[in-house]
Amino acid sequence: MKITYKTQGTCSSHIEVDIENGILKDVAFWGGCNGNLKGICQLVKGMKTEDIIDKLEGIQCGHRPTSCPDQLCQALKQAVSEKGSSIREH
Repeated sequence: MKITYKTQGTCSSHIEVDIENGILKDVAFWGGCNGNLKGICQLVKGMKTEDIIDKLEGIQCGHRPTSCPDQLCQALKQAVSEKGSSIREH
């Protein structure tokens, strides 16, 4: 399942995620700190979504209440939620 998530409170504006069977297959950020986000993307590819959320949720960036890793967790939660709702509808 592929989704594009509009971030809130970060330098990046959107996150694209592709999840298959609970595993993050691909992720890309629009904007933000290029090198750091490329590194995060490489580290989380192939991980279970729940493991990513456990490790990265709640991370703050400076004085901001969120960060790109935290917003990635929100994107993953949305994708899982959307998949769950579409499964219940069928």
